[in-house]
Amino acid sequence: MGREHRLMSALAPTDVPVPRIVGLCTDETVTGADFYVTEFVDGYVLRNPDGAAAIPVETRPALCTRLVEGLVAIHEVDLEAVSLDDLGKKEDYVARQLRTWLRQFNAMTSRDLPIIEQVHDTLAAAIPPQLEATLVHGDYRLDNCLVTEEGGVAAVLDWEIATLGDPMADLGILLAYWSEPSDTFLPLGEAATIAPGFASREELITAYSDLTGRDTSNIGYYFAFANWRLACILEGVYSRYIGGASPEVPAEVEIFAQSVIDLAERAAELLSPR
Repeated sequence: MGREHRLMSALAPTDVPVPRIVGLCTDETVTGADFYVTEFVDGYVLRNPDGAAAIPVETRPALCTRLVEGLVAIHEVDLEAVSLDDLGKKEDYVARQLRTWLRQFNAMTSRDLPIIEQVHDTLAAAIPPQLEATLVHGDYRLDNCLVTEEGGVAAVLDWEIATLGDPMADLGILLAYWSEPSDTFLPLGEAATIAPGFASREELITAYSDLTGRDTSNIGYYFAFANWRLACILEGVYSRYIGGASPEVPAEVEIFAQSVIDLAERAAELLSPR
């Protein structure tokens, strides 16, 4: 909580839309844990096509642009100016993520899924050079934002795994969560972005490249990495439930067993020689 409070407070004067922090409480006698309070931000969280109905079809293209602009703003934060240059290690972001998530996967799973290790090894052997280190959100996606009917991004939420690293990995994560109507599977079982009016993944890449001038020619690698990483995350969620975290596995989690395989296979396909 303290780290997230520090980060969001530091971002207040930047172009990154974050809720204004009211205060941090580290007295555990109050609630049993540290917590912080922010001002109320009015907006919608879009997780499925029904939720997307809150945003008029005609403003959805603008929303997609604002979403990319939000990611760009994160990657353009002057780390020294806001005293975040010591937030984490700057080098070898993808390599560190690969080690972390493989370790997490092996610690949680009770299934034999050799494709996870296979894709990991392929990814580890082909990491593109990290050209810069920026602030990275680590979980930047549509439903981690509060959005408005006018097509704006009112606030970016869930900063708990934000650190310093490769901005291309952040773009890859946005793409992994971003589903299109033609996709053969939906990793989370539902997605607002399959509704009419939302951009394609290719359009998001183009918008990001146009806004930043960054070379996105290696984005296929980062998209593959993000799919593999999401597979590891979903396996952890699924394993906690079948391991007894709840008397029954919710329907929305039950699908994760297959989503893990689908994501790993998509990553393998993206990495295969053309």
